[in-house]
Amino acid sequence: MKKLMAVLVFLIASSQINAQAKVLTSVNDAGDVATFELDCSEKFQMLAKGLRYNITRHEFKGPEMKNSYRLMLVMDGFYSKTLNKEMTISAVLSDGTVMQAKKVIEDDGFFDGACTLKIKDPKGLLALDIVKVIVHADKDVVYTLSDKSKAVFKKNLSNIIAAK
Repeated sequence: MKKLMAVLVFLIASSQINAQAKVLTSVNDAGDVATFELDCSEKFQMLAKGLRYNITRHEFKGPEMKNSYRLMLVMDGFYSKTLNKEMTISAVLSDGTVMQAKKVIEDDGFFDGACTLKIKDPKGLLALDIVKVIVHADKDVVYTLSDKSKAVFKKNLSNIIAAK
């Protein structure tokens, strides 16, 4: 019984460790831009069922340049035919704030399922939760986030902010 309990504790601990991604660091050839992003080489992090993400921070050297944060969303199997030339993707935060991006539809009229949102206040986003992501298409597709996904997202965002 003790062995079974030890194995169970080990499996739970290892799943928690694997829940967050490593942060990859790279610097451009000139040395003036560093990039910090989640390691998605094996798999993307999951935000909701059918919705994966990556977070990237570009750190610019120099007094006039600021850090730039981006949240890339990838919708699995999302190939909606739309009548518009662009589509809006919205991330609704717990305080009612909405982060939005418009995506230009490809020439064939299909949305490929990937979109990048600018994160203007990453530390503010740590204090809030992303409640849902809405893809405004021929009909709205709503992705609702679980509490576990919200916690892992915050940990990953915190790691990107703190990366050196």
